[in-house]
Amino acid sequence: MTVLLVALGAAVGAPLRYLTDLMLRNRFGAAFPWGTLTVNVTGSFVLGLVLGLPLPAGAVALLGTGFCGALTTYSTFSWEILALTRRSEIAAAAGYALLSITAGMGAAVFGGALAQAVS
Repeated sequence: MTVLLVALGAAVGAPLRYLTDLMLRNRFGAAFPWGTLTVNVTGSFVLGLVLGLPLPAGAVALLGTGFCGALTTYSTFSWEILALTRRSEIAAAAGYALLSITAGMGAAVFGGALAQAVS
């Protein structure tokens, strides 16, 4: 049953990641990876919230492992840093890495704190 919950969450998270990236590329262009930054920070917040709430294991599998796991993407984050570096956009690559890690950690902490405050 847990595998099905993970798959169901992933079936929502992966298309949402794709659509978010598509929407932000259309709006802001492809020069900076706004889509990946957005889904990674959002996913970090949601995961902090999910793990901070007293949820049953099935809900954690659905929302945390499935949804957040498919919504966020470390591999694309890494590839985008490499692509920026290959284009000699070193400052953008470093800024993107620093912003992603800092904002993602902050979002996770904030999500966890919010969960503790409401539970």
